[in-house]
Amino acid sequence: MDCLFCRIVAGEIPSKQVYADDSAIAFLDINPWHVGHTLVIPRRHVDDLLSDPEALTEITPAINATARLLVDRLAADGLNTMSSAGVAAGQEVFHFHVHLVPRFAHRPGLKELFRHEPEVDLDRVYRQILSRS
Repeated sequence: MDCLFCRIVAGEIPSKQVYADDSAIAFLDINPWHVGHTLVIPRRHVDDLLSDPEALTEITPAINATARLLVDRLAADGLNTMSSAGVAAGQEVFHFHVHLVPRFAHRPGLKELFRHEPEVDLDRVYRQILSRS
């Protein structure tokens, strides 16, 4: 299995998983654009959004639940949702995934979306998302 995300689903590669159901898992991006940047992926391999029209429908409940979790636990002021299909669109891992990017008032707007937050502490963010308080 040479698909990075399939290996994460199989548990062969560790991830900071914040949500899982029968169809999808969600985990923190290891190179986040902003605090809480999370990927939602189908458990089954699908190359991209265009290669299987059912894939988005299958993971929509996971996208919704994870988005609400991130906004709630991180006290985000907003959230961007994005997916790329194909090389020309910037897709780098060819397993369908949706980016959920919590946004905060101190860095608003689309111009700031792809500017990486300096030095995000993934362990701290992970603990904050998983905390019940």
